[in-house]
Amino acid sequence: MASIFTDDDNSLFNFVVKDGKGVKGLVDLGLTKVPARYIQPPHHRINKQHVAGSLENMTIDLSELDGPNHDQVSKAIAHAAETLGFFQVVNHGVPLELLESLKVAAHRFFAQPPEKKALYLKGVSPSPMVKYGTSFVPEKENALEWKDYISMTYTNDADALQFWPNECKEEALEYMKTSTEMVRKILKTLILNLGVKADDSRVDELAGLRMVNMNFYPTCPNPELTVGVGRHSDMGTLTVLLQDGIGGLYVKKDENATTPENEEWIEIPPIHGALVINIGDTLQILSNGRYKSAEHRVRTTSTESRVSVPIFNQPLPVVKVGPFPELVAHDGVARYREVVFQDYMNNFFAKSHDGKNLIDFDIVMCEFR
Repeated sequence: MASIFTDDDNSLFNFVVKDGKGVKGLVDLGLTKVPARYIQPPHHRINKQHVAGSLENMTIDLSELDGPNHDQVSKAIAHAAETLGFFQVVNHGVPLELLESLKVAAHRFFAQPPEKKALYLKGVSPSPMVKYGTSFVPEKENALEWKDYISMTYTNDADALQFWPNECKEEALEYMKTSTEMVRKILKTLILNLGVKADDSRVDELAGLRMVNMNFYPTCPNPELTVGVGRHSDMGTLTVLLQDGIGGLYVKKDENATTPENEEWIEIPPIHGALVINIGDTLQILSNGRYKSAEHRVRTTSTESRVSVPIFNQPLPVVKVGPFPELVAHDGVARYREVVFQDYMNNFFAKSHDGKNLIDFDIVMCEFR
């Protein structure tokens, strides 16, 4: 069925992107092989020879932060942030039945007819804070990602209830609200570990812009040729991620590995009731490089459609992001320049996924060796 699309008239791009049919629309046609526009260059594909097992030993019981093991748990969180940049939390305060409802809601949204989802395409969506799309920046990508998504930026409850899609708004809003205290707790712990004061106003400023995404990865006839999400790091402070039971999230083990042949990737295994936490670029900058915003990516599968639901916790757009002054004084050098977060966001969304955006952002990064 892929032969109905021709390269010369951009019919596939129009079908998937402009008409809002998405990758699911392709799959629903009875696709038996991946169209050329989705075939990744070999160095971007997920080579299982470079997968170094899975992350089994970084699951943290967050409830113990409030008990006699506080210091031990705080150190475990900081260690994860300093090394891999990823960990999982259980007993986090988000109801487990809500997590299950979120997965159902995500499938419910993406199961709709294309014209229903297309109501939220950029330019026609009832709110600029709600966007349905596919891939990441398809206009800038040589090879598209095998993913559809709905993105919902929070401003207030009333706007969320009015403009977010009916099929998922209640679950998404509750997820965001019930995770807020968990995010505050983790962020405070990480800031205090740096020897920096972590008052509520500072924490809220650094995680005051919240965005809930629902990602849908349809079954893929040639998963070895594609990616669900290309290699990247997140731009914000902390990301909270709900996985379903299928798996497919990989994290780069050593950020200093510079060639595909030298890279090792670790799979973050789905754990029932757990949420994945990862460090974003903002927290790496604030910590003057102590914490790591790890590169990560997502594979596709031929057996079952996958969903994931991240919450991106980011600074308010007007906030100036730079290394904490206390750390600069201690280290004797600021490894990153200060930048207004809106400018950093603009840069992030201006190009396709290709590693750690902050490394290429010369306004932010100071030269250091």
